[in-house]
Amino acid sequence: MTTPPTPAPDAPLGSGPRLFDAGTLDPHRMPAAARGQPGDGAPPPRVTVETYGDYPSAQRAVDFLSDNGFPVERTAIVGTDLRLVEEVLGRMTTLRAALAGAGTGAWFGLLVGLLLGIFTVAWWGVVIAAILIGAVWGLIFGAVAHAMTGGRRDFTSASSLQASRYAVLVDADLADRAREMFATAGNRAEGART
Repeated sequence: MTTPPTPAPDAPLGSGPRLFDAGTLDPHRMPAAARGQPGDGAPPPRVTVETYGDYPSAQRAVDFLSDNGFPVERTAIVGTDLRLVEEVLGRMTTLRAALAGAGTGAWFGLLVGLLLGIFTVAWWGVVIAAILIGAVWGLIFGAVAHAMTGGRRDFTSASSLQASRYAVLVDADLADRAREMFATAGNRAEGART
């Protein structure tokens, strides 16, 4: 086996043998950041071709493009006008916090018990003991942690980000093709338009 020649110590950086030549890659199969203008590292400009009122409609639009041979790796779905929505699920009492802590502790105890049980003959006894110990400690920690809040947050909730519109963006050089595909198929009736 021969080894490639090494460049001289005073040779400019990058003048040695190349194991990989990025110039031979198809630019349409490269990530967006790699397809930008030479040397600037910026992705190519994208333009909005369709806008929908919900995410499933935007997904169906991109799926439509994919089903018809469009290079979907050059598309994006962008949610705009984001807002944080926190749905209140119920009241949190010390008892509920303790029970939630007991459940979490029992799961942790199960994990520890299974890991320790691998090395014992009576593995089921180790698992049961670890579950009980984990549940007791979780119950204590859950109750104490909730009591320490001093009633400042006596409810449970789930947070989510929601957008009011979802835009389907396409690389600028393919925008006309995408618009023609949507126009000829009548895909505009698929979603709630904004």
